[in-house]
Amino acid sequence: MGHAIEVLKVFTKLGTTSFGGPIAHLAYFRSELVEKRQWLTEEQYASLLALCQFLPGPASSQLGFCLGYIRAGWLGAFAAFTAFTLPSVCLLICFALLTPHLGDEYGQAAIHGLKIVALVVVGHGVVGMAKKLCADRLTATIAAAAAGLVVLFPGAWMQVLVVLAAALITGLSGRALSERPIHIPTTHSARLGSLLILIALALLLGIPLVSYLLGSEQLAFIDAFYRSGALVFGGGHVVLPLLEETVVGPGWVSPQQFLAGYGATQAMPGPMFSFAGYLGFVSTGPMTGLLGALVASLALFAPGFLLVAGILPHWSKLAAQPLASRGLIGTSAAVVGILGAALYDPIWTSAIIQPIDLVIALGGFVLLTSWKCSALIVVLFCVTARCAMASFGY
Repeated sequence: MGHAIEVLKVFTKLGTTSFGGPIAHLAYFRSELVEKRQWLTEEQYASLLALCQFLPGPASSQLGFCLGYIRAGWLGAFAAFTAFTLPSVCLLICFALLTPHLGDEYGQAAIHGLKIVALVVVGHGVVGMAKKLCADRLTATIAAAAAGLVVLFPGAWMQVLVVLAAALITGLSGRALSERPIHIPTTHSARLGSLLILIALALLLGIPLVSYLLGSEQLAFIDAFYRSGALVFGGGHVVLPLLEETVVGPGWVSPQQFLAGYGATQAMPGPMFSFAGYLGFVSTGPMTGLLGALVASLALFAPGFLLVAGILPHWSKLAAQPLASRGLIGTSAAVVGILGAALYDPIWTSAIIQPIDLVIALGGFVLLTSWKCSALIVVLFCVTARCAMASFGY
């Protein structure tokens, strides 16, 4: 087991360079922590990723929380969350204070360059995971079918159904298991895990009830963000309608502020749930400023973290069962397919607008794979190249 300081350093790097949204984050995590640092095996990573896909909340942040926990216990988990989230929250607060204008030619070109970075990183991650997790005909077929279904019928619920169907197919296939059961190390007991799950559910039901009984606007503010984090599957973009309903509806945030903050979030590294920090900061509700940013962020992330921490000590035992272990093979293949679908839409469709975009993406891919450059170098290359092309009218 490592130290929390190590986790803090690694996730600070990820929090400042992981552009492209939740799907891209999964590829960044795998590249940095599985391939480069070998904190865990490919199979452990796939098992944790499957768990986070099943749960409500921000899947990439939940996965980062688990990775920090496995490396350095509870301190590592909180270090991973803080380091991965804080940079984007601070940048969004700066955006709220300075109101930068990103509508000019070079600002839009820079944002477009970040989309190309996401294409490069996710493409690299999908290829690497496919080699490891889709090595036979059945898993390759599951991955391809999952990708096709998610592309044709986009939505968080289709992703959940695809993962469940894949688990059922391999779980009932009777195929021999060539790998020993996947062990996920934990430092807390199953009893504490069950308690954390109960706390998550109690807060979901209890906060609005107490808020109503006491007439507390502060608790209503907390409930708005906690409920959004507890009821969203798929994270990222999926939480936006819930947030808009809970903060724009009561008049805490204007529609113009909401859309401006959402646009700025697209250009930030780190989790999209950091948008909550911006909303809390600009809110005119019962909490505002830095306090509003802190409370909104913690409330939105809290249910997802409580649930994943609660299930972790049960996960190894569950995954060790023959049926579940076989099911994880299909789940992992389906996740590869879902990532492949996201590689096409929205990443490819928003990143490759002109032929020059593909040229830049190929250059970034070579830097990442053949030259083994860091993600920061790839970010600088893609953004600089795209801005340079904009000056020539591309």
